Amino acid sequence: METLKIDIQSEQEKKVLLAFLDSLHYQYRTESDDYTLNDDDIKEMLKRKDDYIAGNTTSKPWSDIKKRFEGV
Repeated sequence: METLKIDIQSEQEKKVLLAFLDSLHYQYRTESDDYTLNDDDIKEMLKRKDDYIAGNTTSKPWSDIKKRFEGV
């Protein structure tokens, strides 16, 4: 499988491109790099950072984490 990344400039371009892909029965997925964090997300991240620095967190081996998310 090969990945092709396209920077879409407008909603109209996106609609046209997706319609074209649909007409050819292509399988695709869309992603957005424009994710913004809200205030609650930022507070949670800062809390987790403080907990980590203070030594109040636990860790797991990477192999355990990979097993949990297999197939995702």
